[in-house]
Amino acid sequence: MTDLSAIQRPTVLVVDDEPLNLQVVRSMLHTDYRLVFAKDGRSAIALASAAAPDLVLLDVMMPGMTGYEVCRELKSHELTRYVPVIFATALADEANEELGLACGAVDYVVKPLNAGILRARIRTHLSLVRMEELQATRLQAIRCLGAAAEYKDNETGMHVVRMSHYAHLLALASGYGPAEADDLLHAAPMHDIGKIGIPDAILQKAGSLTPEERTVMMAHPVIGADILGNHPSRLFQLARTIALTHHEKWDGSGYPHGLAGADIPLVGRIVALADVFDALTSVRPYKPAWPVEEAMAWIQSQSGSHFDPTLVELLQQNLPRVLEIKAQFGDDAADIVVLDADD
Repeated sequence: MTDLSAIQRPTVLVVDDEPLNLQVVRSMLHTDYRLVFAKDGRSAIALASAAAPDLVLLDVMMPGMTGYEVCRELKSHELTRYVPVIFATALADEANEELGLACGAVDYVVKPLNAGILRARIRTHLSLVRMEELQATRLQAIRCLGAAAEYKDNETGMHVVRMSHYAHLLALASGYGPAEADDLLHAAPMHDIGKIGIPDAILQKAGSLTPEERTVMMAHPVIGADILGNHPSRLFQLARTIALTHHEKWDGSGYPHGLAGADIPLVGRIVALADVFDALTSVRPYKPAWPVEEAMAWIQSQSGSHFDPTLVELLQQNLPRVLEIKAQFGDDAADIVVLDADD
């Protein structure tokens, strides 16, 4: 009968040329982890390459390949590159510890091993890996929702990419740190997720909307906030704020809540400007692209009414970089599926 609890436990590959050391580690870890053992570097690499473990516990001094060489080899392959490696060795000097960390290991523990310390170190690094995986999953969920919204709208996927990069640029110019600006980059594609709830006949209408149709269209920020919900993830919270506030205006004449000035969250003000700039300077079924000069002149005329005056000034100051982004992510660009601040 298959032991389902063993299948669900994280797998730790233990590498040591001394059988007694393997037995010691087994006694410390076997109740919490699925253990796989290797007595030399080549065997360890073969096992890890066949099915990447969740973590590698690696000796340094072994015949054939040293632990340092094994670690470098694991870090050079896509399948095992991100598997955390902890060195477990009798080499206690700082020089060897520095060398181990330089090879790509996440930790370095010295023999004789203490069971409590070893278990704590392994738990810590597996938790960090899971946090990274969870963040990656949330990002993928954000991108999938953004793609769903694009299917409902007459805007291109490149619009979402461009305006997100414009928003990232404006966030940095406004004093955001790199991590905060990256969060905005990834959350900005959610700004119009609420359009999923708008009837196609209104959303894709070529002509002007009637007052009744416009009222329906103006519901999409609230619909978007409802779709994103009150998720504990910072990324989803940021996306919800953007979806709800990117149609508010500096003078209070926007919707859905008529917020004004600094009462509008800065992320909403940033995305509002980035979104409109790209909409004006891009081709739509109902209009040609405006020249950049005309678009900027109109935006400046709306400074202090529609847009935050400080952000309008920052957009003008950073216009050369904005135009680089516009050229890089033109509507004829192919297969852009990942938003990356380094693009």
